[in-house]
Amino acid sequence: MSETDIIDPTTPRKNPKPEVTKIDGRALKPATLMMGHGYDPTLSEGSLKPPIFLTSTFAFPSAADGKRHFEGITGKRPGGADGLVYSRFNAPNQEILEDRLSIWDGAEDALSFSSGMTAICVLMLAYASQGDVIVHSGPLYAASEGFVAKVMAKFGVTYVDFPAGATREEIDAVLEKAKNQASDQGGKVCMIYLESPGNPTNALVDIEAVKEARDAALDWDCPIAIDNTFLGPLWQRPLDHGADIVVYSLTKYVGGHSDLVAGSIAGAKKWMDPVRSLRNTMGGICDPNTAWMLLRSLETVELRMQRAGENAAKVCDYLSKHEKVEGLGYLGMIEGERQQDIYDRHCLGAGSTFSLLLKGGEAECFRFLDALKIAKLAVSLGGTETLASHPASMTHLSVAEGRRTELGISDNLVRISIGIEDADDLIADFEQALEQV
Repeated sequence: MSETDIIDPTTPRKNPKPEVTKIDGRALKPATLMMGHGYDPTLSEGSLKPPIFLTSTFAFPSAADGKRHFEGITGKRPGGADGLVYSRFNAPNQEILEDRLSIWDGAEDALSFSSGMTAICVLMLAYASQGDVIVHSGPLYAASEGFVAKVMAKFGVTYVDFPAGATREEIDAVLEKAKNQASDQGGKVCMIYLESPGNPTNALVDIEAVKEARDAALDWDCPIAIDNTFLGPLWQRPLDHGADIVVYSLTKYVGGHSDLVAGSIAGAKKWMDPVRSLRNTMGGICDPNTAWMLLRSLETVELRMQRAGENAAKVCDYLSKHEKVEGLGYLGMIEGERQQDIYDRHCLGAGSTFSLLLKGGEAECFRFLDALKIAKLAVSLGGTETLASHPASMTHLSVAEGRRTELGISDNLVRISIGIEDADDLIADFEQALEQV
């Protein structure tokens, strides 16, 4: 075999024909690109949609090709594999999915995972070493906070946190504390991990202030990662405001039908490569069937999120005037100048997940939840149906009571994710449920 017989690494694997990304110089929008980007039907018998590739391994054209692919997979040659190797590393459905996920956030690269928490865990493990410190905002999803505080602690990694609405000066102080803590432990600040809006309060983090503080305080590569599940990919683009890595539970709005579990991260290739390397070793890549379902979902994510957002605005307008409602954590009705300023700079819409504060406590919340007829009593969010849950006794039960109080996760808080039903029907459901409180 001659050297010219080896696959050219610049040749696209999934779409050998030039893709249409512009028409008359006008860049196509993500909603348009979701219908075909990264896939050439001529490679699959003309099938309009990608088939599901249920295979564990792929046949190499030649032994030289196999060697070259593994040189990329193992890092002996930069650039990664030039072709399909083994489904723990890459596969057609997953690669097409990752190509399309990159588009929404304007990212260079993306990686898919079997769940949002798998994405978060592999991400943190890829960047943290013994003695390092992770700086994170609060609140976080309970499993995320627990992984940092309990699991990473086993490996000598500690953390320092700050409230979501912290100012630049407060973030500066936290980073200084983290640097000192890392120095004492013989490590470094290895990651700044944000969640904005925070789960379940909807508190926003000033990404731009975090980036400015990071750049001023740290003289080494320390990525800023952010969980954008509540507003992404439509209503917030964190990479445009200074984040390096955007994280999703694809289970939520991207999947959008409450019928799959998956996760992803996206960002510059230099940030993705260490995570890809660890994923290659540990596994955790999204399975082909789930990837195929996500490709289906990405075609309608804009429509679904817009409809749910319109419904949420109508529902919250009703709830805000109800005598049994103490308050709302809804981004379309922000109270407080600081949070409003962050929203105006960072967000493109209010989303459709919010916290409802009832007058009373757990008992009143339970009566309300048990009385719902249309909305389903279930955890998760971002599906086509409306869901409601009680974070203090469900998703965030593992968080210590004092910590929950500190984060604003009170016993009278109900988290609601509005779906795409008729808004008037939802209002009628909430009205009759509130009568039981």
